[in-house]
Amino acid sequence: MSTDEHVAPADDAADAGSAVDDVADRDTSARSAWSVLRPLVLRLHFYAGVLVAPFLLIAATTGLLYAGSYQAEKLVYGHELRVEAGDTKLPLSRQIDAARKAHPEGTISAVRPSPDDTATTRVMLSGVKGVAEGHTRAVFVDPYTAKVRGALEQYGSTGALPLRTWIDEFHRDLHLGQSGRLYSELAASWLWVITGGGLLLWFARRRNKRSAAETAAPATGRRRTLGLHGGLGVWVAAGLFFLSATGLTWSTYAGANVTDLRSAVNQSTPAVASGLTGEHAGHGAMPGMDMGGSGGGGHKATDVGYDAVLKAARVKGLGDPVEIVPPSGPSAAYTVSQIQRSWPEKQDAVAVAPATGEVTDTVRFADYPLLAKLSRWGIDLHTGVLFGIVNQLALAALALSLILLIVWGYRMWWQRGRAGAFGRPLPRGAWRQVPGYVLAPLAVGAAVVGYYLPLLGIPLAAFLAVDIAAGRIAARRSQRA
Repeated sequence: MSTDEHVAPADDAADAGSAVDDVADRDTSARSAWSVLRPLVLRLHFYAGVLVAPFLLIAATTGLLYAGSYQAEKLVYGHELRVEAGDTKLPLSRQIDAARKAHPEGTISAVRPSPDDTATTRVMLSGVKGVAEGHTRAVFVDPYTAKVRGALEQYGSTGALPLRTWIDEFHRDLHLGQSGRLYSELAASWLWVITGGGLLLWFARRRNKRSAAETAAPATGRRRTLGLHGGLGVWVAAGLFFLSATGLTWSTYAGANVTDLRSAVNQSTPAVASGLTGEHAGHGAMPGMDMGGSGGGGHKATDVGYDAVLKAARVKGLGDPVEIVPPSGPSAAYTVSQIQRSWPEKQDAVAVAPATGEVTDTVRFADYPLLAKLSRWGIDLHTGVLFGIVNQLALAALALSLILLIVWGYRMWWQRGRAGAFGRPLPRGAWRQVPGYVLAPLAVGAAVVGYYLPLLGIPLAAFLAVDIAAGRIAARRSQRA
């Protein structure tokens, strides 16, 4: 998602009079640190806001749609997801057999037993013709009658069905594939910069109101829009910083750097060991073979089946909801993982030997490294599942706020244009007013951050290059004149 603070640049642009005064005043010895830095922050905030705002607007709009997709999914796919509660659920193996009888195509990639009294069981099939790569076909089975209630394409660890998948991919990459993800990474990379700059400019403006008469005067026109934009921006700034940080954690380039950093400090997310050794090895079925159940295709003499595997996981304390992944080869185990992303999270996992039904490895969420936990919580909060409907409403409000901030920012730019200054760039040369002992660390810091956030660093370098070139061209024309 994006931040509306980047629109504040327009707000600051609206306040261009004081900006010009700051740049024109060359007596740096009489200036405070902020009065020297303000024109630089103002120029960056303005241009970043104007240029990045369209990407932020798209991210905010699609994010607003995604926030409502969870509830929409429940309504659209209610027949597949819900059943009437019965007396006793049938063995998991019988439910799997029913799913395979109705859909013999592909192979079982995972099974999600019914997590509550009115939920269906999902049997996920991979390698199905007509199903997109990375997606599975989810077969929904009534756990009380073993009747198949339908089959839908599913994506992701949250079990997104077609409607939510479409909205999710629209938000993530505009349905343009890997190249489309650059737009969302660009928005996330600049969101925190624009928000931070807007906060600095807003609070400085509040501290330096020109007079009591101005304070008392009724806000009209651009000043009123500025008040709306800045006031709302301050209230939602923390949420925008959060969206920026969490959005970057699974972006293409910045996300890879975050992963490398976590690995370097031993903060990666642990995974249960599914490989078998010793007496447990070599007794499973071959890769791609369905296992478990009376008709699952496995060899009963060497595979205890899904019911026994689920029972072993229950003994280790893995409560619903869970997902069971069959062995990937003859020396691999079943893995059973809790998949509850709402608070409190359930993310424990175990490996179960198919030949004996013994648990061979256990990973507890409580034992995750701190950064792994923070990453899990951050992503789930960003996607609206950590606190359920409350989380989704908060995200919707944040997305709507960002849209308003962007609209108000452009409106301030337009209102400024009514006075003949529309689109006029802020004065160049602000960086010359910054003392070297301040400018040098800022430049080094920008270079380091730009290296790890390339979609911040590359556009910033391009902007500086174009700005310098434009300045030299303007200077030469002035000399000729």
